[in-house]
Amino acid sequence: MINDIDWGLSLIYVGWFVFAFMLLVITFYTVLLIISLSQLRNSYQLDDWEPYEELLDFSQTKPVSILVPVYNESSGIIATVRSLLSTQYPEYEIIVINDGSTDDSLEKLIDSFQLVKTNRVIRQQLETEEIKGVYQSNIFKQLLVIDKENEGKSGALNAGINLSSYPYFCSIDGDSVIERNAFLKVMKPIIESDGDVIASGGSIRIANGCDIESGEIVKVGLSRRPLVIMQVVEYLRAFLMGRIGLSRHNLLLIVSGAFGVFSKSWVIEAGGYNKTVGEDMELVVRLHRLIREKKVDKKIVFVPDPVCWTEAPESMKDLRIQRKRWHRGLFESLWLHKKLIFNPKYGSIGLASMPYFLIIEFLGPVVELIGYLVMIISMFLGGVFVEFSILLFLMAVLYGSIFSMAAVLLEEWSVQKFPKVTDIIKLFFFSLTETLWFRPLTVLWRCEGIIDVILRRRGWGKMSRKGVSK
Repeated sequence: MINDIDWGLSLIYVGWFVFAFMLLVITFYTVLLIISLSQLRNSYQLDDWEPYEELLDFSQTKPVSILVPVYNESSGIIATVRSLLSTQYPEYEIIVINDGSTDDSLEKLIDSFQLVKTNRVIRQQLETEEIKGVYQSNIFKQLLVIDKENEGKSGALNAGINLSSYPYFCSIDGDSVIERNAFLKVMKPIIESDGDVIASGGSIRIANGCDIESGEIVKVGLSRRPLVIMQVVEYLRAFLMGRIGLSRHNLLLIVSGAFGVFSKSWVIEAGGYNKTVGEDMELVVRLHRLIREKKVDKKIVFVPDPVCWTEAPESMKDLRIQRKRWHRGLFESLWLHKKLIFNPKYGSIGLASMPYFLIIEFLGPVVELIGYLVMIISMFLGGVFVEFSILLFLMAVLYGSIFSMAAVLLEEWSVQKFPKVTDIIKLFFFSLTETLWFRPLTVLWRCEGIIDVILRRRGWGKMSRKGVSK
């Protein structure tokens, strides 16, 4: 009897710990939501087409090298390159880096764009594996393709930086399609800041369900698969709430590898991309570290409107692989830069951003998983435990579903990418169900990512791709 009472008390203590943690996270997200609302309200309808028109003037814009790392992207790479060739930007070059693909990615590129081998000199500013050849298109002179030995995405991007000619570069995934004026918008803060902004990230959306022809978005739509719809909601929350809020106070630690522009000189000084599975976040943390150590006033910003459309995993198996890898990448960035955590020398990055990513983003799934277990056990115990379980469940709904619903409303109010009302209603409905199935699944996969860290498992994992363009 005594042992039963002690066990019950322990369960209550653990439950209250989970409750307090959720309250902390909800408070943090509420603050982010308010900041995001304020920021979107300030920029609402200010960034329509006309203010960007003046950026088409050569004297104001800064030329950009677009880097596209490719490993077995045969199904989507041609659409991605076509999308980039139709980009509305005065001066740019496209460098596709074939990172030792074992499929026919390189052959498709050679055939589609009439590539021929060229003797381009590569400035070896960052170390990479051997370059087997550099190709240039006979049709589009601004299109170059590097063929190199496989070493991962980080090495491919470093090879692209070495070959690039321009002071800014943009990294884009090989399965992505960008909107025509996305570069004008994502470069605007860099141009207007006169060098104070050294990196700028754009918004990423899910392309599954959209009509894409010849690398151009013809019609925005939603996939019929619940797993993909939930990822659409998830992306809205991450970009329209999380990144806008963090960017407002220069606390952004992630510029998505799918679409981000960087100052080349700063990236080279920081040492280029590191060989991790979360190379995009690791680079941004290193840039912040360099800014603080040099004691200069530079910024890394997020622009909500520029949209890059990318293919999302459609199966449980592929999504599980992706989420485990993302969590491992998060750990690698935190571990490599653990010196910054709670270190006042690094200002708000050391005292706010790094602790947030450690406690809420990395350890949060473990606390959430414990919360789900406490809820289930409490339901079986009956009596007061059932009431406690209901309290935890309501907190989980607030944590998992309400903020997602708020993100959908933000989308409809600000950027309005989905033209059909039925799509918004569908997104709203699925947001409501997030706590019941999708969030527990992602929590479980992220916890598996922590187990992979402990067991020192490496590699990207093999995911299937269908391609998003017709």
